[in-house]
Amino acid sequence: MKKIVIIGGGYAGVLTAKKLAKKFRKDDNTSVTLIDKNPFHTMLTELHEVAAGRVDEDSIRISFKKIFAGRKVQFVQDLVESVDFAKKTVHGQKGTYEYDYLVMAAGSRPTYFCIPGAEKYSLPLWSYEDAIRLREHILDCFRQAAAEIDERKRRRLLTFHVVGAGLTGVEMAGELAEYVPILCDRFEIDRKEVSLFNVDLLSRAVPNLPERLSAKIKRRLEKMGVCMQLNTRVVEIGPDYIDLSCGEKVSRHETGTVIWVGGIESAHVTAKAGETLSCAGRSRLSTDKYLRSIDDESLYVAGDNIHYIPEGESEPVPQMVENCEQSAALVAHNIYVSITSKGQLKEYKPKFHGVMVSLGGRYGVARVGLPGFMVNLPSFLAMFTKHFINILYFAQVLGWNKIYSYLRHEFFTIRNKRSFVGGHLSNRTPSFLLVPLRLWLGAVWLFEGIMKIVNGWFSAPKLNAFFSGANAWFNALLGNTADGINSATGAASTATDAVTAATGAAAAIADAVTAATEAVTSAADAVTAATGAVTEAVTSVGTVIMNWDILGLFKMIFVSGKPLAQSTIADYAFKLDIPVMNWFINTFVLPYDWVQLAMQIFIVSAEILIGLALIGGLFTTPSSALSIILMFMFVTTTGLYLSSFWMFFAAILMLWGAGSIFGLDYYVIPLLKKGWKRLGLVRRFYIYHD
Repeated sequence: MKKIVIIGGGYAGVLTAKKLAKKFRKDDNTSVTLIDKNPFHTMLTELHEVAAGRVDEDSIRISFKKIFAGRKVQFVQDLVESVDFAKKTVHGQKGTYEYDYLVMAAGSRPTYFCIPGAEKYSLPLWSYEDAIRLREHILDCFRQAAAEIDERKRRRLLTFHVVGAGLTGVEMAGELAEYVPILCDRFEIDRKEVSLFNVDLLSRAVPNLPERLSAKIKRRLEKMGVCMQLNTRVVEIGPDYIDLSCGEKVSRHETGTVIWVGGIESAHVTAKAGETLSCAGRSRLSTDKYLRSIDDESLYVAGDNIHYIPEGESEPVPQMVENCEQSAALVAHNIYVSITSKGQLKEYKPKFHGVMVSLGGRYGVARVGLPGFMVNLPSFLAMFTKHFINILYFAQVLGWNKIYSYLRHEFFTIRNKRSFVGGHLSNRTPSFLLVPLRLWLGAVWLFEGIMKIVNGWFSAPKLNAFFSGANAWFNALLGNTADGINSATGAASTATDAVTAATGAAAAIADAVTAATEAVTSAADAVTAATGAVTEAVTSVGTVIMNWDILGLFKMIFVSGKPLAQSTIADYAFKLDIPVMNWFINTFVLPYDWVQLAMQIFIVSAEILIGLALIGGLFTTPSSALSIILMFMFVTTTGLYLSSFWMFFAAILMLWGAGSIFGLDYYVIPLLKKGWKRLGLVRRFYIYHD
């Protein structure tokens, strides 16, 4: 039995474990164990969003049990203290773990550069716990300030220093600057009383970006009310002050909060390993081109713990998420090759695709592309790219489950418009207001299905006449335009052809699917709203508003059965004429009575079931989806009057959670979700959401 142990459940550790589990899924002689002190994986790049109250804490936490469900990965919750490389054992607080191959992916921790008081009096932002602690601290500062009478104490409580102007530093400063006006409004504090500072010894923000973008970040933060103190050194931090030096002069500033994002170094266990193994650059372990320790070929290193300078580069690989992803894939491959002797070891040749920075939820800066060809993106595209990259990562880690959660936290329940699309996607309408519309839509579908049964759709084929009558009406109107006939006499002559083609089908036309919404005459029920009354075409002059041929793939046809001056919304009809659809119907449906009858039974049954489901509020999401499909079928076969299009848009409104209020879904869906996500296959492919 070959034992692979991974220390650390960060980006690199999780991806390495999943990729190894996939490679060895049919190998019972190889085990994969991941050890982490927490029971969950943390999205470290999103910590600032929780710290500044933009998203809930659940949005950055992913259970290891969910991540590794149905996979050959054993998760162990333990704090690793040391590794005995000679005996190949990992020592934790709870136990000892033997290994044949070890992956060091323990990540990083804040480094304080021996600055007096920095570790004791500042609040770091480098873990889930840090984000929660900082969020509560910020809220508490505003609570205390709102009740504080002493102006000096009040000012100190409302003064915040963010130390570090790298990626995490500027993102935290931007998030806090966006959050402050919301807190000021909540606690009735004048925004002018709040002071925000971003301090760094470097001359510009995010130095791994071009100077132009660094300047752009600085301007944006200053516009948001952040005072940028660059070329400034932190000398000391106390319980209520921070000493800063710009040049030779040291000045003391009162402050209520110092947020420390001034730099990182390898985790404790990695630093301890560096006491016996070669390391460099704040205890990062030195590796060869295969990401093995240069001192121990059974030890692989992934993510932030790597110290490796790729061929042709002058700097070691950066400590960023993309490095974690690419190194994880390489480590998993090379371990697989080492154990199975299948294939060749691969050299680490990372190709990084850029840097993205968000300054609050609404503004971003990005430089992305391919090595040797990078472009700067405007704010909207920068934010879109950032979210898209996050979604790609979530697809690897927890599939649909996490993607759904991320979209909900970042867009669909966001408050105070803290998103790059503002609050336009947020759910602000109470769901109970949809109940009357749901009931009416269900009643219309139920009525439609019952009327078709009354008209014999279960007993005789009717689609031939049904489609022919509708097509004849559209063709008559299109013929008017083509021939340039603009008089009532010419229109009547053309319309006569439509009547001749549809006379035998008059009864069938009288019950077209989409007539459910409005009976135009006593003789025409559902079809009057879906296909139009044929007699109307005979006695009036129609108008063609649109007849566009889109690349020969389909036609968009928009007409009125009357002159425009006399038309009401019930006279306008729209059709998507799709040649492939027409060929299918003419070849496989209309020539065979039994196929027509089967399709009729399906349509009628679907309408009745949709109606009952919507009225009862049961399975509203699949019912609404089927409703949309049926409406699309009608648009592409008979066309639809505009007076029937409300059903399409109403079905869209019903797609998500409309039955959870005054409906059976309130009781049924939670039970189904609970049972569904217990299924092994469902958990393995993450095809559920919490």
